Amino acid sequence: MRLLFVCTGNICRSPTAEAVVRRMATDAGVAHDLVLESAGTGDWHVGEAPDPRAVKAAKKRGYDLRGIRARQVRPADFEEFDVILAMTGGHMADLERMCPRGARAELRMMLAHAPKATHRDVPDPYYGDARGFETMLDLIEESARGLLADVARS
Repeated sequence: MRLLFVCTGNICRSPTAEAVVRRMATDAGVAHDLVLESAGTGDWHVGEAPDPRAVKAAKKRGYDLRGIRARQVRPADFEEFDVILAMTGGHMADLERMCPRGARAELRMMLAHAPKATHRDVPDPYYGDARGFETMLDLIEESARGLLADVARS
């Protein structure tokens, strides 16, 4: 299964989701069944590494964001990926506008896989302090567990 995680600039939430799911899938022995990437709805950070604060917070929990570089969602993604996961309702609206008619990718909210989450969206930690990155990780970890359980059932 091919999964694409999407946020605004592809430097905080979506690369974190990519790394978390990658590690959890590796730990569960199912990484060979998945292709994981991340992208942003905008082009502000194309080619950049993830935000150093996201890298630091992820590293504390054992996730590796090294090697991930920001890129923008492209039309081909809607054919190349099975599921595209939006971090917020705004990202979902952007993806729905970008999605070519008849594209095969299924669009989902990331937190749809976290039924106990009290948030609808994964909040953007970019303009906040370190706690925002911890909240982001908490939500992404919960959602990643649910996502991998859903993938295993399909």
